[in-house]
Parts: sequence; C-alpha cells; structure tokens
Amino acid sequence: MSLITVVKASLSFSGKQIFNEIGFQVEPRGRIGLVGPNGSGKTTLLRLIMGEISPDSGEVIVTKGIRIGYLPQDVQETLSGSLLQSVIESIPGRTELKNKLSRANISLKEASCKHDQTRAAEKLGQIHQKINRLDMEYPRHAAEKILLGLGFMISDFDRLVSSLSGGWKMRAALASLLYQRPDLLLLDEPTNHLDIPSVHWLEQFLQNFGGAMILVSHDRDFLNRQINRIIGFGPEEMRSYSGDYDFYLKAREEERRTLEANARKQELRVKDAEKFIERFRAKASKARQAQSKIKVLKKMELIKTHRKERVTHFSFPNVPRSGSVVVSIKGVSKGFGERPLYKDINLNVIRGGRTAIIGPNGCGKTTLLRMVAGEIEPDEGKISLGHAVCISYFAQHHSDMLCHQKTVIEEVHQVVPDESIGFVRGVCGAFLFSGQDVDKTTGVLSGGERARVSLAKLLVKPGNLMVMDEPTNHLDISSSEALIDALSEYNGTLLFVSHNQSFVNRLATKIWDIEGGEIIEYPGNLDEYFYHIARAKEESANGYSPGISHAKEVGKNASVKKGQDRKKEKKSKAEKRQRIYDTLKPILAEVDRLEGRIAELEVKQKKLEILLAEPDMFSGSNGAVTLIGEYKGLGKKLDELLLKWEQTQDKLETTRRELEVGNR
Repeated sequence: MSLITVVKASLSFSGKQIFNEIGFQVEPRGRIGLVGPNGSGKTTLLRLIMGEISPDSGEVIVTKGIRIGYLPQDVQETLSGSLLQSVIESIPGRTELKNKLSRANISLKEASCKHDQTRAAEKLGQIHQKINRLDMEYPRHAAEKILLGLGFMISDFDRLVSSLSGGWKMRAALASLLYQRPDLLLLDEPTNHLDIPSVHWLEQFLQNFGGAMILVSHDRDFLNRQINRIIGFGPEEMRSYSGDYDFYLKAREEERRTLEANARKQELRVKDAEKFIERFRAKASKARQAQSKIKVLKKMELIKTHRKERVTHFSFPNVPRSGSVVVSIKGVSKGFGERPLYKDINLNVIRGGRTAIIGPNGCGKTTLLRMVAGEIEPDEGKISLGHAVCISYFAQHHSDMLCHQKTVIEEVHQVVPDESIGFVRGVCGAFLFSGQDVDKTTGVLSGGERARVSLAKLLVKPGNLMVMDEPTNHLDISSSEALIDALSEYNGTLLFVSHNQSFVNRLATKIWDIEGGEIIEYPGNLDEYFYHIARAKEESANGYSPGISHAKEVGKNASVKKGQDRKKEKKSKAEKRQRIYDTLKPILAEVDRLEGRIAELEVKQKKLEILLAEPDMFSGSNGAVTLIGEYKGLGKKLDELLLKWEQTQDKLETTRRELEVGNR
C-alpha cells in the first residue's frame, strides 16, 4: 500500500503554473530525491504533501494512520523547554499521556469510596503501562545519541531551546524528527546548517532509517547515497526516474541525444518531402504522390526535443601567478572571552593548493577565514600573505556585504568600473540574470539569487587566492555543480569551508581539521580524510590511543605517500589517455572521411541543381534525362553516406563513453 498518492494535482501562484496534473506515489521505504532549479516547485511539493497548501485541482491522498515528519528550510520554533526533554516529549501522544497521568493521580486522591479508588487505580495502572511501552519504544538514550550525533554537547541537554541560535534550533528540530521515526520523512536541505562531522553522522543514520524519505539537497554525494529514485522538475514537465542522481543525469542526457537524433532524421524526411512536393505537385504524373506526401506531413507529429534548461554556467579567467607560499600562519592563537579556539597554530597555504577547513560548528572555521581575509586580527601570532597575492573573499553571510538599494548590474559593475555595461550584462547572464532581472535591487532577491550576485562579483575580478565560506549555501544542485566545475579549472589557490561533501571531495587537495584547539593537516580529499580517521579508530580499538600527535604523524606520512601516488596517477592517466586515443583514432578517421565525401557530393548536387534549373535544359531530352539520373544517384548515395555517418558518430560516442567508464 502506498503511503502517499498524488493524483492529477495542479497548482498556480500569481498566474504562474507550478504543477500541471502531476501524479506519483510514495511507497513504504521509498527513497525519493527532488531535483530542479530554485523556484521549480520542490519545496511547494513538500508543503502539498504536508497539507500546508491545497492543489487547485486533483488531490493528495495520505494513507490513514501514517506519520509524516517535515523539516523545512526555515524552521519555525516548535519545541519548548529544555533541549533533551523537548525532543523526548515530541513523540506524538507522550504529552497527552502525561496530562492523563496527572488527572488520574488527582482522581485517585479525591476518590471517596473503595469502588472509586479501585477504578482510579486501574486507570492509573493502564496509563503507566502505556507510558512504559512508549519509553521502551522511544528510550531516552536514543534521543541523547541523536543530539550528540548532530553536534550538541551533554552540557547542552538542559539548555532552553529558545536560547539556541537559528542553526542550532534547526538541529534540535531535526533531532526530534529523527527520534520520532515517522513513516515518511520530508527533508528540505537538511544539511544547510550542519558541519561535516554532523553531515557524515546524519548520512549514516538515514542509511539505517527504516521509513520512506523525500529529500531535497544540493550535495550530490549526499543525495546519491540516500535515494534510489529521482523526481526531476525540468523545463518541460515533472518526470520520475529510477536510480540515483548520477543515473538521472545520464538518463536525461540519453533522452536528449535520442530525441535530437530522431528530430534530425524527421527534419531530413520533412525536407525531402517538401522538395518532392515543390518540384512535382504541378506535374500530372506525380501529382497524386505529391498530394499523398502533403497528407503525411499534415498528420506527422513533430518530435519535441527537451527545452534547454537555464543553468548557471561560467568559468574563472586566468589569474596572475603568486609566490610559492600564499598564506603563512605563524604562532596564531585566537579565542573569544574565556573560550579559546586554537593556540600556537603554524601552517602554510601553498600556491595551487585547495585546502578545505572542517570541524564542528563553533570550532573557529569562519574565524580563521576572516583572519586570513584581514577582517579580524589574531590574539597572538601573525598571518601574512605571500608575494603578489591578491585575495577574493566570499563570506558566509554574503548578503550582508551587498547594498540592498543597488541593482544587480550596479553591484557587479562596481567591481570592474572600466568594463562596458555589455560585458557586465554578459557575466550577469551567466548567473541567470537576464533582461529586466539585472535591474532588480538586491534587497528583493532570494537567498539563492543573492549568492549568485556575490559569485558574479568574484568572477569578474577574481584574485589568485580565493577564500570561500560555505559558497554553496542557497544554491540548487545544478548551480553547486557549475561552481565546482568552474573552481576545478581555476588556476589560483583556494581556501574554503563547506558542509557540502561533494564540493569538498571534488575540490580539496588538503584537509585542515580543527580538533581540540589544534589544526591537523591531512592530504587528499574528504574520502581520504575519513579513511585516515577510520584507521586511527581501528588502532585505538586495538589498544593504541593515537591522540593529536599521532594524527599529525599520520597526516605527514600520508602526505609523502600522496606525492608518490600522484606521480603514479599522472603516469596512469597518461597511459589511459593514450589507450583512449588509439581506440578512437580509426573511428575519428572514418568520421572525417565520410564528412569529406558528403561535402564533395553536396557540391556536385548543387552544380546539378543549377544545371537542371536552366530553362533550355529540357529542350534536348537526352541530356536532361542523364542529369536527372545522375542527380537521383547522388541523392541516394548521400542518404547512404549520411546514414553511415550517423552510425559512425553513434559508435564514436558509445565507444568514448565505454572507455571513460572503463578507465575511471
């Protein structure tokens, strides 16, 4: 039995249609990812399922008795009292049972005769049994474990929820949902306010979660590991795909290629038919055939290709070369009041490196970036930039750095006042601000739009040191992926903080882990970092406690091994490229040969068309018949060559894909 059934649901807001007769089902243990650009309807669909809004037509059927847990992006304060107790009491029915228990105790005290006392005692016993069953099903230690996994300390358990910041209130709300174990979890960007350790814990928790889930996330790795079905909000319609996000992208690309190939073939058939009709509709012997082709064309249903989706697409220009040591951190200590963050830190950022800073919220990640950017000073020690270093800083609260009275184009143009408005408009267009959008003031933009404005300001004049604090916050998955692709080609140095595992994994060449007041350096990306941590835990379980110094040694040894592995990897990649080239070379040669032959025959065909168009050509019948026969022969030969060219192109693309997959 399905948990949720959506039947031909349609919805419009302010004249804009969001859904048009959509339909799908959510099965028990189903894992669905919602993907699509910001504003395409992902959050709206979750609110429809929750019953917060109703469709204009159609219906959303929720199976009776199922429990749904919803975590919106902007959490309203639903918990009250102390943190741990509020999570425990979030279980449906627990508060009601406590109230019944209080009333039953009062009834027992007020009972005046033995009969009333017996009845009150029996009722009290039944309530206690229900509470005991609830306590066994939802034990206190489970709530504690979830809160610790999401980054809370034991000392936080007695804190009032109302005293927490917005990000920590979101964690508390998430903790209560996970503790309740609903039949269906609706999670809208659940990692937005989490740090890497908490994201890693949440990922493992959800993999063991027994209920169904609908997930919205801009983290590709997180999404891939959680879901087995995608509902995509594309330009044409909402579509469902079995598989993870990577499979969805391949399926969409295969759909696009197939539709475009079929559309090209159809276009050729239409052109051939139109040429035949134009040439022979007035000729008595061919008029019937011409009329038949006209009827076929009228009945033909044109193949619709995918409408091109508007996505962020940009690349950073080359930046000037800096000195070898880009940032030098010597003897740095920093704290706030009685709370120290780190003490006597000594680290260097080397040219071309991509360093990710990770650690629990509040450990000082943003503080370190702000010190590097020169916004605040260390308490002790010194942070200095190297020779010819020019810094660009993307702050976590980037919207605070925008002037809300300025338009999009004014914000971007002020960074490069000597450039033309046309150039700036082009940059804004790459970030999906086109037409009148560039004249909107930044104060009316959404969080995702303001993030794109800040990224556009970096693009027009990037430094050779990019310092970025949570750059993917408020971006949809396609924009996050576009930023990753752009930064992959960026030839400067990158120092960044991100909770997006995909972002860290694909970009980082080094991890700085802030732990216990120290910063431990690990070579490689996030997967390699987790591998080092797992090894350290294994050694600890075997009776050896590694500690901070051992972790540093692990990082150092891994760095040496990383250098050796990098040489092997370069050699291996070169060999793979050579193998791919050797395999594709004969196919590419055949494509070139066919294209050359097609071009030759098309030139001959054009010449014959000119000759056949001359008025005197048909005065001497023999010459005309010969030319018409030659023209038909050329057309037949061209059709054969075009078919062979298409087959060879398909073979080339198929072989290329197979080689790329086989050589990963």
